[in-house]
Amino acid sequence: MACRADDRQVSVEAGRSRHGPVGSWLAAGRNARRTPASASRAALRNGALRTASHYTRGEFGKGLKRQVIFGFPRTYPADAVEVELPDIAAARALAGSRLRALEDALAERHAQLAPLLPGNEDARALLNRCADVIRIAFVRLARRHGSLSEDFHAYHNEEHILDILKGRISRLIQTHGVFALSLRDWCVLDLFAACHDLRQREEPAYQAGVGANERASLEETFRLLGQCGFSREADADIHLALDLTIGGSTFDARPPPGGAAFNAAELVQSGGALAAKLSQKLDKHRPGWRDDPKIVHAHELALIAADLDTANVAEPFVRFAASAENLCLEREMLCRRDLDAGESAQPVLGFLTDGQDRFFFDLHRFNSELGRQAFGPAKEHNAARLKSLSLGLRARIAMRGRPESGRQVLQAYGETVAGLI
Repeated sequence: MACRADDRQVSVEAGRSRHGPVGSWLAAGRNARRTPASASRAALRNGALRTASHYTRGEFGKGLKRQVIFGFPRTYPADAVEVELPDIAAARALAGSRLRALEDALAERHAQLAPLLPGNEDARALLNRCADVIRIAFVRLARRHGSLSEDFHAYHNEEHILDILKGRISRLIQTHGVFALSLRDWCVLDLFAACHDLRQREEPAYQAGVGANERASLEETFRLLGQCGFSREADADIHLALDLTIGGSTFDARPPPGGAAFNAAELVQSGGALAAKLSQKLDKHRPGWRDDPKIVHAHELALIAADLDTANVAEPFVRFAASAENLCLEREMLCRRDLDAGESAQPVLGFLTDGQDRFFFDLHRFNSELGRQAFGPAKEHNAARLKSLSLGLRARIAMRGRPESGRQVLQAYGETVAGLI
């Protein structure tokens, strides 16, 4: 459903309504994490692309060299949050104990990657630089749209970083083994998890399929890398991979002609992530890219990153149902519809039934073999229960009569989920 307005001011009260019925079951803690799917180790090129090289030239901001494949009609300077949180000290001071879950996730990742760095001080320094980028990005997203913000987004907040960083990347490692990718590749995926949704309030714009939010997030990520000790030359492979992974995470949620505003949570109306069409975009905008092993490898990582971003379909069923609920809450907030009013009843019902069915069964596809093996079996396990959830919610609504509000639909949704677990 299209939204009616793209109002930048979101009410404090909307920001306080953090969870729906399903999400509230999970809000008390995050200790019951995911169980990895069992699958054979897959092979992906283990050679990292460490050669320093500029793959494009141009102006980035005020005279800085730019390393991006796709051009864009504008640049995105630092916003108020970036100015408020310029470094790790400021991030720690603001976040305090809110960093505890992230620190646990980073410690777990370092332990998982330990076989790739015995006695290698350069590798340890790389992990430490990555960790600082991730910490700052985590707090910035919390400040913009999460637990430290009055512009709360129920899905695109710092918990989404943890979902990917701690849950889904760990499942990749558990499924395929740490040697399936190089240390630098795992670092790229960790950085993607933290940085790909940094900006969520940019005016809609697209170039080569890349959206304004993604482009702004990428530019901020590049600034963060520089602030945390990364080099545009020595770490050109990481910059290139983040260019394609973050750009490739774009969901084109533009409304139809004559419709209303762009809605970043309108995934079920989109054609899916850009990553599935990234090779065609590269063919058009960077002919000959298939002969450049650096770009080929970055493209492979972009496909894996897209699978990580959308692998909520493979979460344990309650978590999967909660993610759909959070997307719905965010969508209604961005549409400025009141969940306690009749105007939200049908949009919420449509999103949680036909919309979720369309995304799960028609739009969503795994793009990489590593993603398919790690997450495919769990998605298949959720398929039957999603059908039961949609049918059960429709039946529950039919028995009770036309819902008076979106909140009534969400309550019925939570009751239906509870009956399936």
